[in-house]
Amino acid sequence: MTDPNQPPQWQPSDQGNSWQGGQPPMGAYPVDPNMPQTPYRPMGTGELGKVRGTGVSILLFIVTLGIYGLVYWYLVHEEMKRHSGDGVGGGIALLLAFFVSPVMGFLTPNEIAELYKRQGQQPPVTALTGLWYFPGAIIIVGPIVWFVKVNGALNDYWRAMGAQG
Repeated sequence: MTDPNQPPQWQPSDQGNSWQGGQPPMGAYPVDPNMPQTPYRPMGTGELGKVRGTGVSILLFIVTLGIYGLVYWYLVHEEMKRHSGDGVGGGIALLLAFFVSPVMGFLTPNEIAELYKRQGQQPPVTALTGLWYFPGAIIIVGPIVWFVKVNGALNDYWRAMGAQG
């Protein structure tokens, strides 16, 4: 019999997926064998990204004749990857932006949506936002609408996580 004045000794059960002795220790969670297991997801450092002014970014895009667009995609995808541990990262985003730019119009808002979903929030942008980018470019204003929506959603996420700017 155990002494009720002494904290219980925590031992994993013989099944390896639950705890004996009542409640698990703080920070440990028993696994319900009847629940489907989620696949392993790498964790990022939690490092926050930079809040980028939408107007300044558009101006830089124009002044650099579009080169800043490649820099922007590299930076935001690298920051999202470092933050969450998931996503394509900056290098692959840069290659995709250079060779198949329309894909980035769908990929970037989709990765931003995943950041929101991990926090249990409704994402303000989704992959469908990419329709503003392509074929929205036909109406010329489409990519501007896309950028305002996507950059705004990413800035709002970083601010909600504690980034300054």
